[in-house]
Parts: sequence; C-alpha cells; structure tokens
Amino acid sequence: MTNSYAAAGVDTAAGDLAVELMKAAVSRTHGPNVFGGFGGFAGMFDVSPLKAYTRPLLATSTDGVGTKVAIAQALDKHDTIGQDLVGMVVDDIVVVGAKPLFMTDYIACGKVVPSRIADIVAGIARACADTGTALIGGETAEHPGLLGPDDYDVAGAATGVVEADALLGPDRVADGDVVLALESSGLHSNGFSLVRHILAGASVSYTSISAELGGVVGEALLEPTRLYTLPLLRLLGSAGPQGFDGAPEAADRGAAASAAVTSAGSPVPAAAIHSISHVTGGGIAANLARVLPLGSWVEVDRSTWSPLPVFRVLGELAGSTLESAEGTWNLGIGMILVVDPRAAAAITAALEGDGIHTWQVGVVSTLARDFTGFEQGAKGVDGGAVRLVGAYAG
Repeated sequence: MTNSYAAAGVDTAAGDLAVELMKAAVSRTHGPNVFGGFGGFAGMFDVSPLKAYTRPLLATSTDGVGTKVAIAQALDKHDTIGQDLVGMVVDDIVVVGAKPLFMTDYIACGKVVPSRIADIVAGIARACADTGTALIGGETAEHPGLLGPDDYDVAGAATGVVEADALLGPDRVADGDVVLALESSGLHSNGFSLVRHILAGASVSYTSISAELGGVVGEALLEPTRLYTLPLLRLLGSAGPQGFDGAPEAADRGAAASAAVTSAGSPVPAAAIHSISHVTGGGIAANLARVLPLGSWVEVDRSTWSPLPVFRVLGELAGSTLESAEGTWNLGIGMILVVDPRAAAAITAALEGDGIHTWQVGVVSTLARDFTGFEQGAKGVDGGAVRLVGAYAG
C-alpha cells in the first residue's frame, strides 16, 4: 500500500498547474494598491489612502452561488460561475455606499482539473476587473471522498470602504422617496434548488432546447449575474474621498462612462441616493424591507414591469403563478434604490446610460396603516413594510 497524498486522491501537481493557468487573469485585477504580487501566503493591500478619510468604515461580505454550480457541472461550462460569485459578494458591499477594495475566493472540489479551475477563477477575475476589485488571494482545496470528481463549490469574501457620513441606510429614507428598480439579467444566483426541483418534476433536462428561452435550457439558466457596482459607484462618486485605484481596465471604462454621464446632464448628487437593496434570497419585498425605516411602507406595483421569460417558463413548468415565487426569485429586479424624488429622473437616465433598465415601482410612505399582508423587515432587521400589488405586465 502506498501511503502518499497522491494515493489518497490529492494531486498537488494539478493544483500547481491550475495556479499557473489562472495567474495572468488574476494579475490583471491588480492595481497599484496590491502589495506583494501573486502567490503569497496572504494577500496584501495598501490602505494608506484611508488617511484621507475622516472616519473610514470597512464593509465586508461573504457568499457563494449555491446550487447554480450543479448546472455548470452538468453542462461542463464553468466560465460564468465566477461572475455570479462576484455579483453576490461585491454588490452587497456597494449597497451601503462602500467602494470594494479586494476579494478572495475559495474553491472546494473532488478533483483538481486545472482547466476547469482556471475557467472558474478567470470568471472571478473578469468580474473583479469589471467592478474595480482586486483579486488578491484564494484557495483551491481538493476533497476526495467528500466531493465527487466533477463536483465543486465556490465561495468568496470581499472588503470595501465608505466614509461614515456617506453610509447609506434606512436612517436616510424619508416620506415621499421614490423606489427605483434596476433590471436583473435573470435568476442571478438565488432559488436554484427550486429551479432544479421544477425541471426534475417536469422531466426537462439541462440540455433540452427551449424556444421560449432561445436555446439550451441549462445555458439560459447560467446567464451570469448582472454587476451593478461601477454604475452605482459613479452615482455615489462625490460621497467622500476614495484614493483607491481598482483594476486598470475597470478604471479606464469607469472614467469614460462617468464623462458620458456628466456630458449628458448635471451630475447626480450622491446624497440623493438614500438606501440600496440587493435583491437576493428572499425576493423583492423582504430585501427592500431591510433598507426602510421602521414604520415606513412601500407598495411595489407589479404592473410596472414584465418578468423575464425565464421566470414565466419556470412558472408554467411548475404549474404555479409568478406571485407564488416572489419570496424566492428576483423576478427581473436585481437592485432597488430608494432616492430623493427630485433626483429620480436623473438617476434613472444615468443608469439607463450605463445599459441598466431602470424604472419606478413605488413611493415610500410613513402614513399610519394596517400592515396585514406586508413583509416587515427580514433577516433580523426591524425594517419597514413592503408588499407587491397589482398584476404583472404582459
């Protein structure tokens, strides 16, 4: 019997090759604040610019992409799941008004297949570049016997910074504020256990062809999560000192887009955005309620949008209504902004200019009323009350 790591199912040479394959993609996310280069035991980031802040607050988030990875594994398509991870982690940071600084990732797998790991990390790196976030570290762990040879899971964590007096949240929200919806690209990374249950019950495989979805079912379901970070940071650009340079590519694109927004009209005052909700697990009502003050309420008007085809197809396969999935899927809304009504039109125009369809779905009220049928707060937050009303547009 050979007592070696290889005999136990761990291939360190494959791990080293995976690192070499991902090195270039990761290095492209490194701006001047990344210290120490690639491959150290710890990623390092120069935070000297924090000296320019009056009261810098660090924001951190960690997440994964859930069972969406099962579809990537079934199709042997791994180049988009990394963007899902960045969307789940980094877009949680911008919700408080913070600029993301750096991220680390963790991949657990049954067997290291270097090209597969490189595809996953390349997707993470591209999305980090697209959000101005440095990918400064990560870990790939081989778990033979615990995970199958083709199984893996991904997770990540990121850190950002915001000036204390620029922190977004319920305390900024006022009666009459306008609620804006930002369109999602699809399911993003939530509710895939329900998706897989529906497909299994309807005997639909990931490789089936769907005219309604425009091609292979699994590929439509793998549509990557839309990234909102840079467009939102541009709107929040005057919210205190930054001093941190993100990925060079993202910085170049951001400068061009910012100039385009400014030339199209007067810049949007950063103070006009009062709170932001990232619509992830729990759906629209629960996530919006988390960023509203206690005693306030919003009725989100379903008639203002038509849920994307992927939601309608899944609802039809399940024999259920879209309303019944409102606590699970985003139904076409990936982010929600609560804003000063005087700036709502300018904010909408700026986001539309960035290619993000944006529209008004409701107005904040603080009038006393019965909250029966409303979602009130969520995930331990004693927030406002939200319910969806009306019928979805056709």
